[in-house]
Order: sequence, then C-alpha cells, then structure tokens
Amino acid sequence: MTDATHMPRASRLGTPEQLRDPDYTPPLAQAVPLGIQHVLAMFVANVTPAIIIAGAAGFGFGSDAGAQGFPDMTYMIQMSMLFAGIATLFQTLGMGPVGARLPIVQGTSFAFIPVMIPAVAGQGVEGMAGLMTGIMIGGVFHFLLGTVIGKIRFALPPLVTGLIVLMIGLALIRVGIQYAAGGVPLIGKPEYGSLAMWFPALVVIVVTLALKFFTKGFMAVAAVLVGIVAGYVVALLMGQVSFANVGRAALFEVPMPFRWGFEFNAAIVIGMCFMAIVSAIETVGDTSGICKGGAGREATDKEIAGATYADGLGTAIAGIFGGLPNTSFSQNVGLISMTGVMSRHVVTIGAVFLIICGLIPMVGAVIRTVPINVLGGGVIVMFGMVAAAGVNMLSEVNWSRRNMVIFAISLSVGLGLQLEPGALQHLGSTAQILLTSGLLPAAAISILLNLILPQDLD
Repeated sequence: MTDATHMPRASRLGTPEQLRDPDYTPPLAQAVPLGIQHVLAMFVANVTPAIIIAGAAGFGFGSDAGAQGFPDMTYMIQMSMLFAGIATLFQTLGMGPVGARLPIVQGTSFAFIPVMIPAVAGQGVEGMAGLMTGIMIGGVFHFLLGTVIGKIRFALPPLVTGLIVLMIGLALIRVGIQYAAGGVPLIGKPEYGSLAMWFPALVVIVVTLALKFFTKGFMAVAAVLVGIVAGYVVALLMGQVSFANVGRAALFEVPMPFRWGFEFNAAIVIGMCFMAIVSAIETVGDTSGICKGGAGREATDKEIAGATYADGLGTAIAGIFGGLPNTSFSQNVGLISMTGVMSRHVVTIGAVFLIICGLIPMVGAVIRTVPINVLGGGVIVMFGMVAAAGVNMLSEVNWSRRNMVIFAISLSVGLGLQLEPGALQHLGSTAQILLTSGLLPAAAISILLNLILPQDLD
C-alpha cells in the first residue's frame, strides 16, 4: 500500500494549495490507493457492530444458524459495508443541503451498540424488525437535528460528551473480553477462557500495539486490521478457522427493503433518538477536526449542518434495508491529518470500493470466517480506545466541585445500572431496555445537572 506520508507532494500528489482543497482530485495512480487506505483503516470497526448485534440476538457465532452458514449475519455484514459506502457518498458528493462535501468517511457506529444489545438480546431474527424500525425513525430524527445542531451544542460541553463516550467504552469492554475468551455460546463450558481461545486474541493485541507504537504511516493507522490478520493466521494454524460455508455464499446480492418486517417499539425508538444526539455531536467534532487538520480552518455552519443531514439520511436508509446506524469515523479524520490530502474525491473512491464489497456476499462470508476470539482481540483494543477517547475529552474539563459532583453522580448511576441490571427487574420492558445499558441514564443525568446547577456552585 502506498504510504502518502512519504510522497513528494508537489510532484506526485499536487501543490500544497491543491492538497488543502476538498474539490481537488489527485492523479488516479495515487488517488485510488489513498481511497482504499481510508477503507482499510475503518474496515474492522465498520463490520464489528453487525457481528456483535447478530450474536446478541442469537443468530451469530455459536447459534443454530451456524448450520445454515449464518445467512442473516452475512447479510448484516454486507449492509454495513454497502451503507457505509452510500452514506460516505452523501458526505463527499452531497445532494442539495445534504452532505458536508468534505472527505468524511461514514461507518457503522459503536455508540449505539449498548442500546441495541438489550433491545434484541436472545430474540433471534424476530428481534430485528423492532430494531430496524427504531433505526429508521432515529435516522429521520438525526436528519432533523441538522436544522438545530448549532443551537444545542451548548448543552453538551466536554464534561457531558466525555462522560458519554467513556460510558460507551465501558459498556463495550465486557463484550471484547467475552469474545476473546470464546464468546457467549461457550460460557459454562471448559473451552471458555482456555489458552486455545486466548492465544490468538493476545496475538492480535500484541501485534496491534507493536504497530501502533513502533511504526508510522499507514501501518500505524491500520494496526487493528493487520493485528487481526496476524491473529487469524495463528487461529488458522490452530485449526480454529472453517471455510465450509464460504462456498455457499452468492456472488452478487442486492439489498432487500424491510427484510425483517416493520415493528414499532417505543423503547428502541427513544434510545435511537437519544443516541442520535450523541452521534450528531460526534460528527460535529469530526467535521471540525477534518477542516482543522486538512485545511487549517474552522468548519462552516453549512458544512456542519450538511454533515449532520448526511448522518441521519444514511442511518434511515440503512435501517430500511437492514443496516445499522451510521456516523462519521474519527480514525479517518486522523488519516487525513497524517496524509495531508483533503480531497473529498479520494474518499469517494473508497466509498465506491465499500459499495462493491457490500454487493458481494462472498466478502461477508470470508469476514465471517474470522473466529470470535480473534475478533475479540481486536475489539478489546478498539473499545479500550473508545473509553480512552472519553478520558481525553474529560481532560479539557475544569474539575471544579460542581463538575466533580455531576460526573460522580452520573457515572455512579450509569455504571451501577450497567453492572447490576437486576436492580431494575420490577420495571417494564421498555424502561429496562432504556436503562440497563447505563448509557442513557448517565447521559440524561449529566445533561440535566449541567443545565440546572449554577456555575458558581463552588
């Protein structure tokens, strides 16, 4: 893979002024590798939520669906790639007010996972109708946020956003450990947590960390992907990889609207709408980061609103066809700062590559051969990075007594409910879905206290 950081920019990619221009297109010989580089940097993080939700619902790894080759799980992986590509085109090419027309890479969001898991837990394919309906409605709500996003940013200072991102990471870390130990289906069996399960996961972690710390350029950006490939090879040598179902996958398949039906579930809709606010704020940050890192300027209100519209539209359409919520991908913001190439058309090339992959079930079938413990090694790193990003945001906070009280109460309630969901057993199913992740109560308490407590509390 071409490492753009070592290219003589003026001669091969363009002048410094051209590289800061989103409308500039580098020569195809450089633009294509740069576009695919964007895809490889986000690939694992993009398909992982689909695998986690399929597993939580009960038609993923270790379920009875294994005999049929996980057809629904493969479909969800496909949709993750397809609609990440389509949502990215919304951002880079734009349609009227939709899209920032900046090199923003869209992908399946981790932020929604803690809310989605209790919504589908153990329900199998039947749980997907309510989830997808919630994603559609949440996407429409997210789209509408584009009209007011500038007006609600005041309610989400670093204290609140940092806490929410930290809670997302904390809610997901348990999933990473379970996967690395062999996955939920093995819990209670001798194989769970065995060295045979942990060894490939540890290889992933060690290789990822080595690349992050001791390499530069593309290898550092794609460290998780390369780490998973290393763990995959180890698992293959240990006999943990099966290609039995790859041959069953079709060569081409178009997405099916309302594949799992339509079912309104108030708890899921409320959860999706609340998380849409968090996702919108994340996109505002990514849009600002791209403009600062790539062009050395602030993002305009039009760009921020357009990015939010594209977020919501991409999520709503993905929900119609069985995909999960989309958001801007922060790791690609760092990649733009690293390469110095601000061209939106480079990212458009990456989006087309994703769309092609999403229409070929064979790609999803190959991804599905990655053993759950190998994936576990990767998600331990990724989810830990989510929590670390939250801590980084919190480092900007002025830790006055007022802010410490807000953080303490929000974290105690949120993390406490997450660790002891049985404390809510007497509430209705709607309330349990909304509260057991701990994410929504922590966010709601922190936002409310931040708005009502006086600033001069100290």
